[in-house]
Amino acid sequence: MKKDTLIEIILGTVGGLVFAFGMCMALIEEWNLLVPGIITGIIGAIILLCIFPVYRKSHPKKEKLTIDKGLIITWTVGVVGALIMGVGMSLVLVGNPSTVQFILGTSIGIVGLIICVLNYPIYSYLKSNK
Repeated sequence: MKKDTLIEIILGTVGGLVFAFGMCMALIEEWNLLVPGIITGIIGAIILLCIFPVYRKSHPKKEKLTIDKGLIITWTVGVVGALIMGVGMSLVLVGNPSTVQFILGTSIGIVGLIICVLNYPIYSYLKSNK
């Protein structure tokens, strides 16, 4: 693994966690942290935006633009997994969830997380079968 790739992974993980924590701070009314949550979310978004210069430095622009279908499928699977995980989190975190909502939300969240985790093996498989 190249050093730039590791930096991209670290920035993505830290930025995503800071952004998600900021959104939780802003959106959970019981915490009463709207303004600090917005500021934390903005800091997380800035950390995520720092990935672009690192990526552009380590991946020089190619003359011929080719569409990588594996990458498109990987992005789609990642977005769908994140949305499914978000639905599960919403069932657990919004309002006063009943026991059924809590169990259902946790189960749906775990399914979304598994989809996100399986994203890299899917991409590796698609890339090896080109």
